[in-house]
Amino acid sequence: MKVRFLPVLIIFLLCGTLYSQNTVSGNIVDTNDDPVAFANVILLDATDSTSVYKGVVSDEKGEFTLNNIADSSYLLKISFVGYQEFLKKIKVKGAIQMKTIVLEESSNDLDEVTVNARRPKIRKEVDRLVFDVENSSLSTTNTFEILKRTPGVIVSQGQLLVRNQPATVYINDRRVYLTSRELQQLLEGFSGENVKSVEVITNPPAKYDAEGGVLLNITTSKNLSVGYKGSLTASNTIAVLPKYSVGTSQYYKNDWVNFFGSYNLNIQNNFKRDESFIQFYEPGGVEGAYWEDEFERDSKVYSHNINTIVDFTLSEKSDLSISSTFQFTPKSESDIDGRTRMMDSNGNLDSLYITDNFLDSETNNILLNAVYNTRLSENATLTAKANYINYKNDQDQDLFTQYVDPNDVLLNQNSIFTLAQQRSDIYTGSLDYAGLLGSLDLETGLKYSGINSTSGIDFYNTLGTLDYINDLSDELDYDENIYAGYISMEKAWEKWSVKAGLRGEYTDALGVSTSNGVVNKQDYFQLFPTFYLNYNATESSSFGVDYSRRINRARFSSLNPYRYFINENYFNQGNPYLQPSITNKIKFNWAFKNKLFVEAYWERIEDAMAILPFQDNEQKTLRYLNANTDFDQQYSLDITYYDYLKDWWVISVLGSFFYMQTDFYALENQGQVVTNDMFTTYMQAYNLFTLDKNGTFTAELIGTFLPNFVAGSYEYEEPQYGIDIGLRKTFFNGKLIATVNADDILNSRNIPLVSRYLDQNNGFFAMPESRRIRFGVTYKFGNFRLSDNSRSTSPEESGRLKEAEILD
Repeated sequence: MKVRFLPVLIIFLLCGTLYSQNTVSGNIVDTNDDPVAFANVILLDATDSTSVYKGVVSDEKGEFTLNNIADSSYLLKISFVGYQEFLKKIKVKGAIQMKTIVLEESSNDLDEVTVNARRPKIRKEVDRLVFDVENSSLSTTNTFEILKRTPGVIVSQGQLLVRNQPATVYINDRRVYLTSRELQQLLEGFSGENVKSVEVITNPPAKYDAEGGVLLNITTSKNLSVGYKGSLTASNTIAVLPKYSVGTSQYYKNDWVNFFGSYNLNIQNNFKRDESFIQFYEPGGVEGAYWEDEFERDSKVYSHNINTIVDFTLSEKSDLSISSTFQFTPKSESDIDGRTRMMDSNGNLDSLYITDNFLDSETNNILLNAVYNTRLSENATLTAKANYINYKNDQDQDLFTQYVDPNDVLLNQNSIFTLAQQRSDIYTGSLDYAGLLGSLDLETGLKYSGINSTSGIDFYNTLGTLDYINDLSDELDYDENIYAGYISMEKAWEKWSVKAGLRGEYTDALGVSTSNGVVNKQDYFQLFPTFYLNYNATESSSFGVDYSRRINRARFSSLNPYRYFINENYFNQGNPYLQPSITNKIKFNWAFKNKLFVEAYWERIEDAMAILPFQDNEQKTLRYLNANTDFDQQYSLDITYYDYLKDWWVISVLGSFFYMQTDFYALENQGQVVTNDMFTTYMQAYNLFTLDKNGTFTAELIGTFLPNFVAGSYEYEEPQYGIDIGLRKTFFNGKLIATVNADDILNSRNIPLVSRYLDQNNGFFAMPESRRIRFGVTYKFGNFRLSDNSRSTSPEESGRLKEAEILD
C-alpha cells in the first residue's frame, strides 16, 4: 500500500502544480475604453458549450484572472447586461494573458452612422457615485430629466435634493447655481445627448470650492465629429395656467474651432394659492386673536436666454474657450389678492382686511468666461479660468390694504409703494494643475473671487400724498474678497484606494448699511480637509469611509435688510448680520456588485442658515427672517438598489432612514434655544420601461413618500407623496422626439407646514401648480449625432446672487 500510494501522491502533486501554473487573465473595457466592472467571465467546455468549467467576475478595473485551469481547449464567454456577448475559443497551457477585450453595446442598428442606445449604468469611485448615461435610453431626454432619474436624487418643491439636502449643480466641474426655477429652466434647455454621466458627490474633494454641500456634477461627451447640426424645441404645459417654451440651438465644428449658440424663450403663467394661520397669545400664554389668511398669486414671466461658446484648438496641446451667457427677464409681474379674517379669543369674527398687492420686477444677468488648457506632458495639464458676472434686478411693489368690519364697513386703509434694486459685479480667476507626484495623482490650484454688491430699497406711503419713509428705507454695500488654494492627492494599490486633500480660504468681507452703519465685517482664514478611503474586499464588495469640512456663505439677497411684503402684517426680511455656517460630515459606505449601496453618515452644521418665521404677539405681525440657527445635525442610513429586472425594465429604489435636529434661537422669546427634531424616512422608486425592440418608445413611473420633515422651525402636518408618469417616443431615426410627462398626478405633493413652540403658533399651506401635464417636441437637423460643446458657463459665485423665497 505504501509503495503504491507514493506514485499516486507524486502524480497528484505534479498535476496540482500543472493546474496552478495555468491561468487566463485579461482586461475588459467598453467602446469608450472605460473598464467594465462585474462582468461574468466563464470558461465553457469546448466540446459541450453548455458545460461550465470555471467562472469569475471582473473587478472594478475590468480585470479578471481564472486560476488552476487544466490543459485543454475552452470557450471563453464574457457577458454583461447591456453589452453583446463575447465568445472566443482558446487553448490553455501555461499562463495566458488575453489582449484587451472590448464589449460592444447591445442594440438594434438604425443605420450605419447611428449611435445605438444602451441602458444606463452605475459605478462607485472613491469619492463619488457615477451614473453613466451616454448613448443610453435617457439620452433622448433633457438634462433636468436625467438628474431627476439619477439614483439618490429627489425633487421637492422644484428643488434638487440629495441626502435630504439641496444639491449644488456643476457641469464639467463648473457650478450652475441659480434659483430652483431658473436652474430647472436652464437644464431643461440642455439636451441629454450631450451628457456622458452624472456624478453624485456627497463629500466633495478639495478641488471644489469649500462652499456648499452635496454636488451633482454633469460631465458632457467628448467632441468626436466634424460638421453642423441644429435643433428646434417647443413645449406646452397644461396646469391651472398655461406655460410655453420655444428654443433653438446651432452647432458647428471643424478641425480648429467649435461653435455653439442657443436661444430659449420661456413664457410662464403661474398660479399659486396659499392658506395660512396665526394664533396670537396674550401675556401669560393665554390664547388671543386668531387670524386666517388666504391669497392667490397670478404671475406672468417672460425670460430670454442666449448662450454662446467658442472653443479654439490652438495646438495639439493647448485650447482656448470663450463663452457668454445672457439672461434677460424683462417682465415678471405678480398680482396678489389676499383676504385675512381676524377673530377674537372666542372665535368670533372681529374684522377683516383685504390686500391688493402688485409686484413688478426686471432682471438682467450677463456672464463672460474664458478658459485656457494646456497639456504640459502626457500626465500633466494646466488650466487657467477667468469670469465676470454683471447682475441687475429692479423690483417695484404696490400694496393697498383695506380694513372692514364683519358688515364690510370700511374701518381704515393703507397704501405703500417700494422701489428695490440690486447691482452685483463678480470677478473670479483660477489656476489649476493636475499631474503625477511619483506614484500619486496630484491636483493643486489657486483661486481669487472679488465681489461687489449694492442693494437698496426706497419706501413710500402713498395714501393721500407721496411720503418717503426713512425708517424703512435702506441701502447695503457689500464687498467680499476670497483667496483660496488647495492640494489633493490620490493613490490606488491592490485592493485599496485613498484620496486626501486640503483647501484653505481667506475671506475679507465688509457690509455697510446706510441706516445701521457697519453691520457685517468678516476677516478669517479657514481650512477644509477631505479624506476618502476605499477597500475592495472581494470582486463584488467594497467598503469605504470619508470625511469633509465645508462652508456655506449667505446669499446676497438674504443680506438685504429691507422687507418684501405679502400683506401689511406679513413680510420677508433679510439679515445683514448673517454669518457663514460650517459643516462637518463623516460617512461609511458599502457597495455590492454596483447594484446595492448602503451609506451611514453623521452631519453637523454650525450656524446653519434658515428662513425662520417669528410672530410678534403684541404688534400682530409675522415676519420671515433669514437667520443663523445654533446648529443642524442629521444621522442617516441610506439604502439604494439599482438593477435590470428584465431587459426592458430598470428599477432604482432608495430608502433613507434618518434623524433630523435643528436647534434655533427664539428671537421673540429672549433668544431661547428651541429644539425641533424627529425620526423619519424617505422612499423613492424609479422605473424605466422600454416598450419596443428598437428602444425608441420608453415609459417612466416614479413614486415618492415622505411622512414628515424638519425645515427650520417647521414640520410637515401631513405625509407627502406623489406619482409621476412619462412617455417618450422618437421618430425618423431619432430626428424627432416627442414627450408627454404627467407630474404629481394625485396632486398630493403640496402639504401644510406648522411651526409650534413656546408662544409661537403659525402655519401655511402653499399650493403651487404641482399637478401638470407637459407636452414637448424636439426636431434635429444637420448631422444631429454630433456631440456638441454646450455646457454651463456659470462659476460658483453666481449661486449667491439669489435665494429662493419661502413664499415665492
